[in-house]
Amino acid sequence: MPASRRILMCSFVLSLPMLAGQRPIQPIPVQPTPGAESTIRLDVVVNDKSGKPVSGLEQKDFTLLDNKLPEKILSFEAVPGAAAESEPVEVILVVDSVNIPFMRVAQARDQIKKFLQQDGGKLPRPVSIAFLSDSGLKAEGTASRDGNALVAYLDQNASALRTITKSQGFYGADERMQLSVNAFEQLTQYAAQRPGKKIIICISPGWPLLTGPRDDLTQKNQNQIFSTIVAMSTNLREAGVTLYMVDPLGPGESQMREFYYQSFLKGVRSPRQVVIGDLSLQVLASQSGGRVLTASNDIADGIASCVRDANAYYVLSFAPPPADGPNEYHAIEVKMDQPHLKAQTRAGYYDQPAQKPL
Repeated sequence: MPASRRILMCSFVLSLPMLAGQRPIQPIPVQPTPGAESTIRLDVVVNDKSGKPVSGLEQKDFTLLDNKLPEKILSFEAVPGAAAESEPVEVILVVDSVNIPFMRVAQARDQIKKFLQQDGGKLPRPVSIAFLSDSGLKAEGTASRDGNALVAYLDQNASALRTITKSQGFYGADERMQLSVNAFEQLTQYAAQRPGKKIIICISPGWPLLTGPRDDLTQKNQNQIFSTIVAMSTNLREAGVTLYMVDPLGPGESQMREFYYQSFLKGVRSPRQVVIGDLSLQVLASQSGGRVLTASNDIADGIASCVRDANAYYVLSFAPPPADGPNEYHAIEVKMDQPHLKAQTRAGYYDQPAQKPL
């Protein structure tokens, strides 16, 4: 591996703890609160062969596996699309002007407008818009079902000129990665303050996949990255967030970008397994129960497809077993009794030991 690449990787992981001092919003904890949770909630979307969400299922149609072992479902609720009052769902669109090539930002914004103006601007779910730029994250817009009002808000927040450019090479990618991770933690905290279920849809090609052989990371680097992965996974789940990524670059732009992230989808069980690619936006989205949409020029349709996942879904809860040690990873799988149906849900969670009585 070139020396410049090795320095880049180390500079990123060593700078992770310093990000907290740069963010305007109080940072979320790097480590989750210790102690086993009494119950864990799972949001499950069930799709048919055509990829459309399926409603009308019952608890007997579901089997839950925790680390490949059957787990008892403590509660079950089928949430139809009309149940907006009992189960509020908010969509947060994130315009990633940091990682989208500058010449493509305007096209991406036009496609977002196309989505917002469908059906005369009457949106099926409340939507808010957040902006990621070189100056950081702006997430302060009010959620609304009025797509035309949101288009006006989008126009009022034009994309700023860039200070981080591709001419900065590896070091520019390093800075973009740090900024993206920082903003993502802010966004998770912002979403946690909103009621109900949140669908975050990032209009982004993903963050730079700064990764390489594991031997280039020191044990301290691996511990830092693992702590960040645990915190991100846990805080997404506890905030009720399902994360999606819609790639605005279209088909054929980069097969590495479209498929390389799949090498990191398996849950990380210990610091020794860590590589920086485990922190990619695509991996976080897939593991949260969301999807990664690539190879399409129709961004508006991609956004609409993500929102449709909330038209019919199911809420399961179960009691996680006490962990033997801190940050114990558990893989989750939901199987359907009907073979033509497929469940889409969170890939796993990090369990904690039960707190000892004082």
